Amino acid sequence: MANPLEEFVDPVANVPWGELGAVRRAARLDDRWHVDAVLGYPVDGLVEPYTALLRDQLNDDVVLDLGFAPPQTGSLAGVRNIVAIASGKGGVGKSTTAVNLALALDRAGAKAGILDADIYGPSQGMMLGIPDGRRPEVRDEKYFVPMKAHGIEAMSMSMLVDDKTPMVWRGPMASGALQQLIGQTAWGGLDYLIVDMPPGTGDIQLTLSQQAQVGGAVIVTTPQDIALLDARKGIEMFRKVDIPILGIVENMSFFVCDGCGKAHHLFGSGGGERVAGEYATAMIGEFPLDPSIRELTDGGTPTVAADAGSELAQRYIDCARRLGASLWLASQTAAAPPSISME
Repeated sequence: MANPLEEFVDPVANVPWGELGAVRRAARLDDRWHVDAVLGYPVDGLVEPYTALLRDQLNDDVVLDLGFAPPQTGSLAGVRNIVAIASGKGGVGKSTTAVNLALALDRAGAKAGILDADIYGPSQGMMLGIPDGRRPEVRDEKYFVPMKAHGIEAMSMSMLVDDKTPMVWRGPMASGALQQLIGQTAWGGLDYLIVDMPPGTGDIQLTLSQQAQVGGAVIVTTPQDIALLDARKGIEMFRKVDIPILGIVENMSFFVCDGCGKAHHLFGSGGGERVAGEYATAMIGEFPLDPSIRELTDGGTPTVAADAGSELAQRYIDCARRLGASLWLASQTAAAPPSISME
């Protein structure tokens, strides 16, 4: 008799647990199902809703033990997975998305950190409320100890220079600085390192792809045609360096009017879905044009850190789970390296 748990379609990954290899043990004892499942995305807060879904599918009582075991797609010391958050152009809310996704992964049950790869315009120090002038400790005269803020580890050029000091560097100098931040930061056993990329498709993007094994990239855009055009360029760049696209995040998707309560699509609609369809990826998050997102982030307490139970924070947490699920699926379908045999 086939195990009915194998047919349960995962609510986040949209793939049956049998295909994912999620069910470790399952048996019917004492007139109920006892299920031990392990998923590749963070699962804090999911036991009760998943138990209810399983009860409905099995039409039986269920005791669920749900665990989290992230894949290992990277080789950087102290980091299991590196995820780049990128955009083809500036002004689409990429950095705000990056910091809230790192915080959301933490709140969902993963150990997360963020690396600010925007050497010329670093912003994560301010977004995380790290005071100007506070510097990271140095270990063994070689490694930076990442700073901690709101439960996550962080490293940024903004933590090494004064916030009024411009980085008047040529491309190779900025790339060298990024290499140092990548290779000389003592990350503390992270499940996910979120990398906040600078906008565009230049030296920093190429340096990251060459110097670190990146598990996947998330492209942030807005519904505007010009932003979508640049988003396509970003996707094409990551495809050329064999980095999987984990999904599309659309910011400023809609505005909810205080007076009428209706959602208005000020910058168009459906653009992110179209781009996702073109490149066989998924929309993993849509976020409104909401002044509180900017205000909280500018104040050093991003949306997820300010109130993890709010509707907006829940959107980020759901998006973070989808990111984790996409990375899990990508790691399972990655092509095996060719083998050479001599006879």
